[in-house]
Amino acid sequence: MIRHFFSIIVLVAFFSCTAEKDPLNIAHLQEGDILFQDVDCGPFCDAINKVTSGVNGKNFSHCAIVAQEGDSLFIIEAVGKGVVKTSFDDFFAKQTGEGGTLVGRMKAEYSDLAPKAAKNAFQYLGKSYDEVFDIKNDKYYCSELIYETYKEANNDQEVFKLYPMTYKDPDTNEFFPIWVDYFKTLEYEIPEGKAGLNPGGVSKSEFLDIYEINLLN
Repeated sequence: MIRHFFSIIVLVAFFSCTAEKDPLNIAHLQEGDILFQDVDCGPFCDAINKVTSGVNGKNFSHCAIVAQEGDSLFIIEAVGKGVVKTSFDDFFAKQTGEGGTLVGRMKAEYSDLAPKAAKNAFQYLGKSYDEVFDIKNDKYYCSELIYETYKEANNDQEVFKLYPMTYKDPDTNEFFPIWVDYFKTLEYEIPEGKAGLNPGGVSKSEFLDIYEINLLN
C-alpha cells in the first residue's frame, strides 16, 4: 500500500547547510534527537528528490524523534499506520539509500527544547497518519510530528519553518503523474502551494547540528 511510504511531504525550501560532525555512537543518542532516513519509496521519492534535498545535498524521505521512558530510549514516528513507538532495532533495520541515516541534535543554545519536544511526542501516539499532508487537521506525517513537538516546546513559536509545497516537476511545471494518481485515489485536490515541510528541509535547519551515526557499536 503506497500510503505506508508517505512519511514525507514535498516543498521547495532553501536553508543554509550544516556540516556533518564526527559520527555518534548509537548508544549516545539523546531524547529529542531527530533521525533522518533515506528510505526508498520508489517513484514518490524520485519526485520528491527532484524538487528538494536535505543537508549537504542528501535525500531524506523520513524523520523521527528519539524519546525516553524510564531508562529506555526508543523512536516515536509517524508512518502509514499512524504515530507509533518503534524500537531502535526496528528503526535502524530499514533499508536506506545513499543518504543513509543522520542525526539532528539541537545546538547548545537551544538544547533545552529537545527533552521538552520528546515528551510532547507522547501525546501524539495513536494519532492517524496524515495522507493528504494538511498541517491543520489532527493527523500527522513524519516531519509534521517534528514540527508540532518542537513548536510546543518553544512556547508555540516555530522552530522548523513551513513553506509552500509543490508537487510539480520543475522541468515541465506539470504535476508529477505519481502525485496525480495518488490524490485522485484519495479523491482529494492536490494541495499545491499549501504550507508544509519535509525531512530534507528540516535537516537543513539552523537550529540543528548534524551527525553521522555509527550503527556498529
